[in-house]
Amino acid sequence: MSIPRLQNFINGQPMANKSGETIAVENPATGEEIYHIEVADEHIREAAIESAREAFKIWSATPAVERARVLHRAAALLRERNNELAGYEVQDCGKPLQEAEAVDVVTGADVVEFFASLAPTQVGQQQDLGGDFYYTRKEPLGICAGIGAWNYPLQIACWKSAPALAAGNVMIFKPSEETPRGAVELAKLYIEAGVPAGVFNVVIGAGEVGQWLTNHASIEKISFTGEVPTGKKVVESAASTLKDVTMELGGKSPLLVFEDADISQAVSAAMLGNFFTQGEVCTNCTRVFVHESIMEAFMDELVRRTQNNIVAGDPMNPDVNFGAMISKKHQELVMSYIEKGKQEGARLVTGGTTLSPDDAPDGYFIAPTIFADCTDDMTIVKEEIFGPVMSVLAFTDEDEVIRRANDTPLGLAAGVMTQDVKRAHRVIHQLQAGICWVNSWGASPAEMPVGGYKMSGIGRENGIETLNQYTQTKSVYMGMVDLESPF
Repeated sequence: MSIPRLQNFINGQPMANKSGETIAVENPATGEEIYHIEVADEHIREAAIESAREAFKIWSATPAVERARVLHRAAALLRERNNELAGYEVQDCGKPLQEAEAVDVVTGADVVEFFASLAPTQVGQQQDLGGDFYYTRKEPLGICAGIGAWNYPLQIACWKSAPALAAGNVMIFKPSEETPRGAVELAKLYIEAGVPAGVFNVVIGAGEVGQWLTNHASIEKISFTGEVPTGKKVVESAASTLKDVTMELGGKSPLLVFEDADISQAVSAAMLGNFFTQGEVCTNCTRVFVHESIMEAFMDELVRRTQNNIVAGDPMNPDVNFGAMISKKHQELVMSYIEKGKQEGARLVTGGTTLSPDDAPDGYFIAPTIFADCTDDMTIVKEEIFGPVMSVLAFTDEDEVIRRANDTPLGLAAGVMTQDVKRAHRVIHQLQAGICWVNSWGASPAEMPVGGYKMSGIGRENGIETLNQYTQTKSVYMGMVDLESPF
């Protein structure tokens, strides 16, 4: 049986490369090759840039209200095809179908709809200068590039393309080579909704394709989602042509559970923030600080629910709520962190092994893992693991736990569980993180800006302020009186 090929999507249609170079894509739950991608060679890259240039002339001149109508149609199509698109995400990512159907496509559609509604609201300013006056215009940047991660492929493609297109830009998007199908499906859907050909092109490949995007002089902005070391390289490369950048990078986020917290709710937050999408979420609260007075009760419920309520297996089974690691390589990396945790003295409470579910015996599964008696200097507490590994740490004092929570170069997310509203505000305002939750975890609506402090990022995605990050301000001075000149 021949393996299907996924081609780059350029100027409104699939385009074959000339080099013949391909990369195999695996289903993480089965280990089987499901299709090959054609790597974007020079032929594809030149076509992507040229078609984007031409499309920008059309799309940037399209009235904002018409761009809004087109994007609203795209959001409606995403919702109509939710189940089909979610199935593709499951096959590419290994995540449970129940998650992909409820979150991945839905939240992508929400963001497209949100920015579609904002498109006609962008306005400039005018000020009288005593005869003369000036006004400002919000103008699109031009060709923007989006570089996505493999954990939420379609959602990330929507998060990056929606504000860019709403503001009148065009985008060349590079999905992860491990999960590229969602972005190609989105490109097809945009065309069906009425987005002109070339406005959203998809180039496929590994790091060298991303490097080409960050270096290209015709690209005005890079929006990147991924790990910190790669983000540093993207920023360094983009600086060569002074590109604007948005960076959504990694985290080692703390959840602070105070003595007055609702323990069941705190356990729910900790489990969502460590085991949803099998732990492959950048905002995960992998450092769970629990007040020593409730540690025993918290751990009892946490372990019981982890051992009894998590079902690993074939992600297409609607009863499964825990999927596979993205690849064998990543499974081995996460297992190496688990071994390091044991070696450094953390107490393994549950998990710590690979899994071979009966209905998915060849998948790259790792059991949900909880370490207790952790200390701040342990590797598993300091470094982002990106897998289902939770570190639980005890604390006694509010000032102490705030200091410990902030003692990291990262600052993506943070959370507080308490029933004291004064404490909730007091503590959350001192935590150095860009995305914060009180008595909740993980919700990221289109209306709320998301992004990191410190080394966890630059700029924001979603929210009203993001639209401005895809525009530039032009000031126009109108001379209404005769010039006075000494010459």
